[in-house]
Amino acid sequence: MYRWCTDEVEPHDRFDYWREVRAKGLFGVTAELQRERRADFFGEFSLRQLGGAGLVELKASPYTVERSASDIAYAPGDSICVYQQLGSGGWFGGMRASEFAIANGSFATSHTDLPYRTAPLAAGGFHLRIVKIPMSSIPAQDKRMRELAPKTFNDHALAPLLAACFTDLGEGAADESATDATSLVQALAHLALIERGIVRPGSRRGQAALRTARLSQARHLIVRHLQNPDLAPAMVSDQLGVSVRHLHMLFEAAEKSFSQTVTDERLKQSRRLMREAPERLIADIATSCGFESLATYYRVFNAAYGMAPGDFRAQGPEGR
Repeated sequence: MYRWCTDEVEPHDRFDYWREVRAKGLFGVTAELQRERRADFFGEFSLRQLGGAGLVELKASPYTVERSASDIAYAPGDSICVYQQLGSGGWFGGMRASEFAIANGSFATSHTDLPYRTAPLAAGGFHLRIVKIPMSSIPAQDKRMRELAPKTFNDHALAPLLAACFTDLGEGAADESATDATSLVQALAHLALIERGIVRPGSRRGQAALRTARLSQARHLIVRHLQNPDLAPAMVSDQLGVSVRHLHMLFEAAEKSFSQTVTDERLKQSRRLMREAPERLIADIATSCGFESLATYYRVFNAAYGMAPGDFRAQGPEGR
């Protein structure tokens, strides 16, 4: 991962450096800010290469951004962008399509080489994440893919799937057990193309993207409902909008079954709680993680780690 922050530059040079080296040189956009506001400018970003795509997270105080025809000619990207707005909302304009606002947590998609302008809607400035997926890495090829002007992602059924894949991709660099990054990147690309009407949901590539995304979302639903001892496939499949049989088919393609995933997540959560709250009763931890009884928790924990929960806690931070 590459990280950079304006703290590395003298205050009076920060915006100029951000504009010329970071905005134009790295992202291929033109940044503008009134001169009297530049002394207080702050910006930071991280960049990771995951699954053949670039994942950028950026935070900055308010300024305006333009991707002009000259910017595109200077730094063509030829990629599909999936953009997530965080913090305060953002505004997009300067396109062939109508201008629009995007709210916190919402998504937008585009092709990199079409002009636009954008700015934050509030004093909090920019906070966003972008996945840039090179066209050359997307199996589905259609000339319409290079005509995707920025637009909000408006399919409410697909949005939770897109969000789950986006979250898993961001967490994947630190978690080697996370879903394969390439599969997540391809799912993001094809979900974006399904929403734009370029890829059919029932096509082979559309179905593959939906399977990856639904598995990702199913895991998120499991974590959300861990505390419920009655957590069962029917509960998750209902929220996912698929049959129980289809849910089990999703997990058949993964390393662990549904029940194994639930148990693994409960054990990981219990270990986390023992580290974070060493004074908390083990019985309370077992209940809060959804184990039906203390005896069940001890049996499952010992089978997984070869020791009792109390012995794990007694090891202290160095032994964990």
